[in-house]
Amino acid sequence: MDIDELFKVPKLPRGANKRKLPDNPTPDMLKKMKLEAAANAPSSSSPSPPPPPPPSRKATVEDEEDDEMDGTFAPGGDADYFAEEDGEGRFFGGGLTSEQKDILNIFEKSGGEGVDETDELSITRIRRLLLSFERAVNKNQDQRSKYPNDPSKFIDSEADLDGAIKALLPLSQAPTLSYPEIVRSGVITLLVGLLTHENVDIAIDVVELIFELTDEDADLDQDAEDDERVEEAVTTLIESLVENSVLNLLVDNLSRLNEQEESDRQGVFHILGIFENFVGLNPELATSLVSGTTILEWLLKRLQAKKHDENRSYAAELLSVLLQDSVEIKIAFSKHDGVETILKALSQYRKRDPVDADETEFMENVFDALCSALSEASVKKLFLEAEGPDLMILMVKEKLESKSRSIKVLDYAMSGPDGAPICEAFVEALGLKTIFTAFMGKTSKKSKTNTTTTAPEDVAHSLGIISSLFSNLPSDSPSRIRLLTKFVEGEYEKIDKLIEIRESARKRLKATDSQIETDRKDIIEEDGEDGITADIEDAFYLQRLDGGLFTLQTVDFILAWVIMEDDGIRTHALRMLDRNNQSQKDIVETLKVYEDHADDNIKEDSLSQKEILRGLISALDTSQS
Repeated sequence: MDIDELFKVPKLPRGANKRKLPDNPTPDMLKKMKLEAAANAPSSSSPSPPPPPPPSRKATVEDEEDDEMDGTFAPGGDADYFAEEDGEGRFFGGGLTSEQKDILNIFEKSGGEGVDETDELSITRIRRLLLSFERAVNKNQDQRSKYPNDPSKFIDSEADLDGAIKALLPLSQAPTLSYPEIVRSGVITLLVGLLTHENVDIAIDVVELIFELTDEDADLDQDAEDDERVEEAVTTLIESLVENSVLNLLVDNLSRLNEQEESDRQGVFHILGIFENFVGLNPELATSLVSGTTILEWLLKRLQAKKHDENRSYAAELLSVLLQDSVEIKIAFSKHDGVETILKALSQYRKRDPVDADETEFMENVFDALCSALSEASVKKLFLEAEGPDLMILMVKEKLESKSRSIKVLDYAMSGPDGAPICEAFVEALGLKTIFTAFMGKTSKKSKTNTTTTAPEDVAHSLGIISSLFSNLPSDSPSRIRLLTKFVEGEYEKIDKLIEIRESARKRLKATDSQIETDRKDIIEEDGEDGITADIEDAFYLQRLDGGLFTLQTVDFILAWVIMEDDGIRTHALRMLDRNNQSQKDIVETLKVYEDHADDNIKEDSLSQKEILRGLISALDTSQS
């Protein structure tokens, strides 16, 4: 019988020897250790155990074996092999090595906090956990100051500190009870201070703790009715963390961590997650984060990494989140060569598709970040200077996964008065042929069929691009004439396509209006006419926009221009409208609704959208009379 096989020792968990300090075992790890130890007992390891010797010889055999053992032998290095025995006098031990026993001892010293006891959290236990943490911090600081050059003197206190930090993780399950106590006790100062700890593993522990405490799932044990109280507790905790300069210290740790190591890579991931948690709960913190730290520079640098990984994808996602609303962040983005960096990151997808879903998500987040930034005039200018329109047109031509996102970027870049120079550059770069090919859903001449199904988002953004061209290209300019010519080509096929899209949007809007009317009646029956407030009306309008009105407005805006500027197009368009019992008057009615809700902001040397619509309505009314 092979004794080593009989008492096989379970392998250490992966990462248990991370740097100098082993990880504190989780509850799952402890259960796994127990199961493995039980599985390695002789009753399960040996398929046909030999029958036990006669009772009269049993003691004699054991005595002889004991005499032969010198006290140093233990199968598999089992630390407790000679300390434990079963009812029949056989020694099995715990199936754990000395190092694994040390891990369990560390866990026991921490009080065993956090093991399936989240339901038992009380204010007394919370305070005891916080007090244990405070003592562990003070003891470690004291030991390190006394023996700065002798790690053996403070390694035990460091292990205790590691356990004390991990023991605080269950507090995330009772935020309304524990978070106010964390803030009141002053533990926040000690916690944030550990982000500068000499042992980077301790800093990573703190990062993981803050991530768990501020995660959106931190209120797993809370009822829906307590959501407001939970949000208030998390907000209070985040405010206290920010007051203690946690943003700067977290960003400093980004450059401190070495992502070649798994633990450090996870630390970076959790830091980015903390920032997302903070901004998700309080969007105003985004501006403070960018203006008060170097996070923007780090994110842009991280995007340029040649090797793709999860943290690179997360960096793109966080950048996209930060650029959504703040004008200050968009300006800062433009000043740090953000446009150039993003275009370089996207250029790799001109000739190839992302290799997997994670890289696809990365690509989409980078595109979204650029779209958000392009609402700022300075970013549009840099986009033009960096030849962004040319790159997007090339990517649309390639018909790869980046095609739809490139069309979206062009739509954002060319919109508004600030997009006029980009509209000119778009026509000069032969973008008209490219965008109308995408709009019509045409394939190459080699294809057996001449049309394919165009994605709805591609159609919507293509309509936005065409709309911007009519708004921004000067009258009678060569670029505008080339645009109008496109609507004459192919026997007015693009007008037919517009009418087809218009009819589809009109049917969707009709169904939406029917639903809104039902909802309106329900509100009036319950609250009377006073129940239809201005907010309700705005909600109904947004519902109509999503239900087909936005597409209808964009199509009619384009039709109004071509009808007004070309008699041949006008004749054909009106004939096609008549087939659906529609007329020029219906286009006017759509534009009037559009004008009522249009932006009236006037940029110097340009007309507002409301003024453009007003002029179109007047011109169409005149041509009807």
